Amino acid sequence: MHSRIPLVGEAVSGVIPLGYEHSHAGQIATAISLGELAVGDRLPAESELADQFGVAIATIRKSLAELRDKGLVETRRGRSGGTFVIKVPFPTSNQVSQYLNGISIVNLRDFGDERVTVSRGIVHLACQRAQAASIQTLECAAERLLNAEEPSAQASEYSKFHTQLTVAAQSPRLLRLQMRLLSEITSLLWSPGGAGITPDLVQRDHEEIIEALKQREAFNAQQSMERHVQDGVYRLIDAKLTLQSRSETE
Repeated sequence: MHSRIPLVGEAVSGVIPLGYEHSHAGQIATAISLGELAVGDRLPAESELADQFGVAIATIRKSLAELRDKGLVETRRGRSGGTFVIKVPFPTSNQVSQYLNGISIVNLRDFGDERVTVSRGIVHLACQRAQAASIQTLECAAERLLNAEEPSAQASEYSKFHTQLTVAAQSPRLLRLQMRLLSEITSLLWSPGGAGITPDLVQRDHEEIIEALKQREAFNAQQSMERHVQDGVYRLIDAKLTLQSRSETE
């Protein structure tokens, strides 16, 4: 069995701050970065990908070639062959620094405003609609994040937690919004060159959100989520200001 590319039409065309020449390569990389496709998963056949994206097979082949060149997938021959995910994309600290240098504080703050608004709505609905199985899934996701060692793995597990939280809210539209927001910021949050957050820094927020879901306390869940999102954005703004100060003194 292969893995379908989830929400492929909704993902941005590339995991920020990584760039991809072919947009479909960027969308597949986004799915891998967000943990929707894991290392070892097999992608759909070229013909299926072409149908899913609504493009020619030749276009898909160029996208897969770019992913192979970046070391994210490999193609194996034979009856059990196919194209498999072998690596999670993650930016270098230098790439993150270059991205932060090119984005304004106003844009970072505006992004934070959007994510706070969307995330507060998500936890509000999740407190009303989350079933016991969904809450248990969130607990497992939080535990996996705590045990993840590399920033790329931590970023992936972080995305899975927030994706599962949105699934618990039972809103496909909010899920599409959440996927876009996560694709824009997750690697920046977890990169040592960006916000540099670590599992212990988000553990309390995740635990509070889960407990609020169990108790159906929407206000507490929203407060924890808002603090959680704002902390990440403030850390990115601080990283940008540090970069500016450093370049001014050089």
